[in-house]
Amino acid sequence: MDTFNLLMEGFASALTPINLLFAFAGVMLGTAVGVLPGIGPAMAVALLLPVTYGMETSSALIMFAGIYYGGMYGGSTTSILLNTPGESATVITAIEGHKMAKSGRAAQALATAAIGSFIAGTIGTALLVTIAPFVVKFAVSIGDPSYFAIMVLALITVTAVLGSSKIRGFASLGLGLAIGLVGADPVSGQHRLTFGVPSLVDGLDIVVVAVGIFAIGEALWIAAHLRSTPAKTIPVGTPWMGKEDWKRSWKPWLRGTAYGFPFGALPAGGAEVPTFLSYVTEKKLSKHPEEFGHGAIEGVAGPEAANNASAAGTLTPMLALGLPTNATAAVMLAFLMMKGIQPGPLLFENEPDLVWALIASLFIGNTLLLLINLPLAPMWAKLLKIPRPFLYAGILFFATLGAFSVNMQTTDLWMLLLIGLLGFALRRFGLPVLPLILGVIICPMAETRLRKTFQLSNGDVSGLWSEPLAVGIYVLIALFLTLPLFIKLVRTVRGKVSQEHAALDSEAVSEAATSTGQTSESDANDNLKGSEKK
Repeated sequence: MDTFNLLMEGFASALTPINLLFAFAGVMLGTAVGVLPGIGPAMAVALLLPVTYGMETSSALIMFAGIYYGGMYGGSTTSILLNTPGESATVITAIEGHKMAKSGRAAQALATAAIGSFIAGTIGTALLVTIAPFVVKFAVSIGDPSYFAIMVLALITVTAVLGSSKIRGFASLGLGLAIGLVGADPVSGQHRLTFGVPSLVDGLDIVVVAVGIFAIGEALWIAAHLRSTPAKTIPVGTPWMGKEDWKRSWKPWLRGTAYGFPFGALPAGGAEVPTFLSYVTEKKLSKHPEEFGHGAIEGVAGPEAANNASAAGTLTPMLALGLPTNATAAVMLAFLMMKGIQPGPLLFENEPDLVWALIASLFIGNTLLLLINLPLAPMWAKLLKIPRPFLYAGILFFATLGAFSVNMQTTDLWMLLLIGLLGFALRRFGLPVLPLILGVIICPMAETRLRKTFQLSNGDVSGLWSEPLAVGIYVLIALFLTLPLFIKLVRTVRGKVSQEHAALDSEAVSEAATSTGQTSESDANDNLKGSEKK
């Protein structure tokens, strides 16, 4: 069956009343958590994992996708009205959006963000429909060594890019891999890292890990830096755009989409880099460069489009390869595993109804976002007045209740507390959270691929690079890790050479000055002797 027919079947499933209701709920909830600073879509999806355990898988995924898209948009509201990005990807939006709001153009800033998000999300989803089946065909044709190499590449690239240093990134990844190893060995049955606790033999529940890291850890971190007074927001009317605003926005929307989708699909991409590149591009191409830094509408339109296009790009490797590239996709992947669905290239073959209903719901969710957020922008602004203590007390309550409801075991509550404290420590010492959660999710899959690789090669290590694709990936990993060191070494050598040249030049100048002084002194003596003879 061709892609178009599968997509139409997906629309037939996504447009049922129950799934439309979940899409609407997801978009509303996602926008709300995006508006509230410090509460992102990853935390919202993690909190809902226990609640959705008994739900229909497709309905829950459709709601999660709505939360994801809504959260990516909702962060722009706080950036524009409060100068406080709700998401890291909306930091660039705050530069121009808040200046527009302060100058009385908050309505135009919110409108270009909403319409740009709709256009970019729709184009990105169309690209997902086009590209994902080809990625699946490629992924199905590769063997275990190559697939293991791809997983290693995803882990290393994400780990090396995020955080303030590579050491912190790899420390976080190591913690995640250790948590992923807890339980019984799948081959020998030997207990690993269980510390004699019987309930840990089956491993740590991914719901407990996700809720502990994102909800408990974030709530504790915000509480440690709590400001009880609500922030002052700028009043806003119904968003609208004039003819000149449309003229200045449509090209940045398209260019932002072109940046966002490919970066979202890369293992180390995310939305931060394309939003920055979009902003720089619009600043260079704008006919009004003097407005940048003072409220240029292009500086809102381009980055917001890149932000939402990257969300569609993120779902490409998640659905086609089973590899998440950001925290929200990782939690969505954890939900599939919790429901007993094996992520990876065979997901399109084994669960076509689920996958295409999810993809179709992205088109629907984008439309709902536009219809909901344009008239309700003043209401979202009022959410910012909720006192933080009430907000995070509620988050802690629902996180604890949800984690306990999964298995009804007291051990889960203790593990939730320990992992929450670990999440707090990660933020305290500047360790990125994403490598840890990726390590927890990918570790069992990578271990399975590694075991199969060694079985095929009779335990020979060379089996890891027995396929040409695997060799190419390992070479790419080596270049990725060593190239920054090589560049740093070249810069150091060049700096030393330039210092030596400067020292030699200064010595030459001083010698020339000395010789000039001596010559002048001898000339003066000769002149004096000549005058005495006269």
